[in-house]
Amino acid sequence: MARHILAYFLLFFAWFSFSEVNATHLRAGDITLTRLSCSSYQYRITLHIYTNVSSPVKFSQAGAGNLDFGDGSNIFHPPEVDNPPVIKSEDGGVGEVIVFVDHTYPGPGAYTIQYYEQNRNAGILNINGSVNVPFFIQTQIIIDPFLGCDNTPQLLVPPIDEGCTGVAWFHNPGAYDPDGDSLSYALFIPKQAENVDVPGYVAPNSKKFYDAAGLQFSQANEAGNGPPTFSINSVTGTITWDAPGEAGEYNIAFLIIEWRKVAGTWVQLGYVERDMQIIINDCHNQRPQLQVPPDLCVLAGTPITQDIFATDPDGSPTSGHSGTPDSVKIEAFSQVFTINPSPATYTPGPSVWQPTISPTEQAHIRFNWQTECAHVKEQPYQVVFKATDNGDPNLATFATWKIRVVAPAPIWTSVTLNPGQRSSQLIWQAYNTQCSTADTIQIWRRVDSYPFTPPTCVTGMPEYLGYTLIAQVPASNTTYTDKGLSVGAKYCYRLVAAFPKPGGGLSYVSQEFCIPPIIADAPVVTNVTIDITDTQAGQITVKWRPPFQANASQFPPPYTYIVERADGISGNINLKAVNPGQLTDTTFVDTGLNTAQNIYNYRILGFASNGGFVDTSAVASSVRLDLKPFLKQVQLNWTANVPWSNNTINYPMHRIYRGTTGATKISDLTLIDSVNVTQTQFTYLDSGQYNNTPLVQTQTYCYAVMTRGSYGNPRVKAPLINFSEITCSQPDDKVPPCKPVLAITAVTCDPQNNSFCPFDGNSGGFSFSNTIQWKRPTDPNCKKDISGYNIYAASANGQTFTKIATLVTDTFYVHSNLASYAQCYKVSAVDRAGNESDLSDQFCFDNCPYYTLPNVFTPNGDGCNDKFSAYSIRNYNTEGATSKCSTGSAETDAGQLAQLKVSCARFVLGVTFTVYNRWGKEVYTYQSGGENTIFIDWNGKDNSGRDLDAGTYYYMANVVFNVVDPKKKNKTIKDWVQIIR
Repeated sequence: MARHILAYFLLFFAWFSFSEVNATHLRAGDITLTRLSCSSYQYRITLHIYTNVSSPVKFSQAGAGNLDFGDGSNIFHPPEVDNPPVIKSEDGGVGEVIVFVDHTYPGPGAYTIQYYEQNRNAGILNINGSVNVPFFIQTQIIIDPFLGCDNTPQLLVPPIDEGCTGVAWFHNPGAYDPDGDSLSYALFIPKQAENVDVPGYVAPNSKKFYDAAGLQFSQANEAGNGPPTFSINSVTGTITWDAPGEAGEYNIAFLIIEWRKVAGTWVQLGYVERDMQIIINDCHNQRPQLQVPPDLCVLAGTPITQDIFATDPDGSPTSGHSGTPDSVKIEAFSQVFTINPSPATYTPGPSVWQPTISPTEQAHIRFNWQTECAHVKEQPYQVVFKATDNGDPNLATFATWKIRVVAPAPIWTSVTLNPGQRSSQLIWQAYNTQCSTADTIQIWRRVDSYPFTPPTCVTGMPEYLGYTLIAQVPASNTTYTDKGLSVGAKYCYRLVAAFPKPGGGLSYVSQEFCIPPIIADAPVVTNVTIDITDTQAGQITVKWRPPFQANASQFPPPYTYIVERADGISGNINLKAVNPGQLTDTTFVDTGLNTAQNIYNYRILGFASNGGFVDTSAVASSVRLDLKPFLKQVQLNWTANVPWSNNTINYPMHRIYRGTTGATKISDLTLIDSVNVTQTQFTYLDSGQYNNTPLVQTQTYCYAVMTRGSYGNPRVKAPLINFSEITCSQPDDKVPPCKPVLAITAVTCDPQNNSFCPFDGNSGGFSFSNTIQWKRPTDPNCKKDISGYNIYAASANGQTFTKIATLVTDTFYVHSNLASYAQCYKVSAVDRAGNESDLSDQFCFDNCPYYTLPNVFTPNGDGCNDKFSAYSIRNYNTEGATSKCSTGSAETDAGQLAQLKVSCARFVLGVTFTVYNRWGKEVYTYQSGGENTIFIDWNGKDNSGRDLDAGTYYYMANVVFNVVDPKKKNKTIKDWVQIIR
């Protein structure tokens, strides 16, 4: 866009001499985008402009307006509009212009769409020389397959609200997001070009405007008890100016910013800028008062009927104004009025002026909405109400009402234990008969029961219940078999219905359903507790119960055991025996460990007295404690991967121990507190509350945690007590770990190594994955306190990187289910204090695109080679092993298919194709997008639909590839093609 700034300023001088006579005099505007199809990059761009109509006005006179799509394509000049439709006649009049433009973007990326035109209104108080200042607005859209399909926010309330001096002024854009994304709002300085503020801009509540009106600035708000304020509510979008000073025209701008939650992190998708004008009159009207219902949460299927009231204070004894109250009109703006199916309505609608004969007489409208499951989404709906009086001038008041529609809980049919199989059979009622719009059913599990009834509007699975998500199945499913359950444990289940993104939303959680404890016919591990913390002489005690419910005739006691150990918090990988021979005891002390830095997990193998192998216990890990320092505080977080529950109602209190450096055993520490993990989870904040002694920033503190758990089985004694390692930190530890170094090998684009053919030319039915690898640090100072690694990804080089994985403990990560390989990555290290390193240097995986065209085709209707098409295997995929052009030889056909796989179109975003005859005249044009594929499929006819003569023609194809490297994004193919008839 910077390349256009010089042209804009040259245009400025050309217009200057007659701008006062024929200028557009733009007052307000914004740009919104709607994606026409999630399978293409085509958008409908809506340019919404408000103009002054008090003087001869022509919008985009002689095509002077400039709409830049932000992708380097040609500037679009909206057609001239002479005398736009007037939507407000007072105060110079306001005209409205709406321009629709369809545009296809070349591929993923961040695009800023901008509109520029001379001139703004004359006489704007907070912009110097406003009549000669360009009007400039912008909107950003981010196209990223990883983030999903997206539209910009839509704005429903026109920016034409007036105000009176001394009376608080309000505006709300009535914005909503069609995809259900979250919105925030922020004030913005109006621009005259990209990154160029308008000259002399000051906020409307600047002291200069109150001095000019002879007002005391310190008492210029509406109540007369404080200075004037100008702000925007970042959540609702309501702008409040309390209260205007000097009469006149002011311009402001603000951003509506779009956010989407991806992998648990809020990611900014883009924004819409609204630039608007405020007209303040020196008047004595009082704004109407608006009364809306409290925010509401309803179960899908519940009808909503609510009354909204408004009054006008003019003429009341307390208003200080004589006369009678003004009539009031109440309007409502929201997505819910256009939602499909079952939109909301309000009556009277359209809005009408309603008299308020006395101060107690109220205007009102009635809101009605029959909610359905199709309305369920994560974010609440916002209904913006606007009450306007018919005084001179019209004053308005805004209020925002939030409605959240939530889904009912799934309903159980049965949960049964499969004896001897260590599995359970879960059956529930078909949820799609309750809510057909649900996407999946989440299956949650925990050891031991936790009674819970969700409060109103608390949806999904609360984290503090201690449940783990074990599976997600399609919403049409009604059964699930949970396998591999741990012996001795009592399992309980709950269900949650999830709705598709981006709107998302979760149902209420189902009732709890529990099964009896799994038969203990294998060893039951009960303890993995750290006795000594050391880098070399660490010690862990492992305990277990015998297989007390094993078949004694088949596996006679007494039993012997082998203890296996592996590194890490999860087991079943590289487990190795650590005891010589077979143990007769049910306790094993493991020594010579690095318990200070490593996590270990164990399992027990049981053997009968007749030598028979009984079975293997579940895997249980040691407790891992991480510290995160704050100013004069240290936060403790602990975790363990165990077959019992460390979050139980019967044993909720975990104990916190603290000491000084050099501590290796729990006896070296002091018990300072206990924490109820059913309320706070596995976290504790030490702020010096023990003995009321504040933490010293420069002192090192060492901690350990004692966990208490249960299998929920009365035959396994509880609580199960285990200690974490001892770990230390200073309250002001802010030193991040070392920056990771990536270790990835680039893929070569040899066609023979990339012989696959997506059906649609992009990714088709294929799903791609990238493996990111990095080196583990060798420097002890870098290695000693790394807790894990965070992975960041972006769709293109230079784009904003989004966190896609947190605290990965391996040195590789597989990013799967991708639409293509084209992704860039960075990795950071996180230490046990929560400090994050600098991001690594980036590495970009790129696609290996390919596109080639034939030199001959025969459009004779025989079904073979009738169309000029990019190479593909579409016929082979749809008609069997051979196409209609089969040679009759299986070997030859197989060879042709193999060659097509090498030559077929891959990772192509778009194609523009033009054919010329031998005299250079254009005879045929084609552009992909919409229903037009990237394969072209030209039938040999000209642009008028007539058959072209047999012969040689010349073509030019401009191809856009889906790649990260911008140098490889565009390719022009110039060649010839022969038509044979």
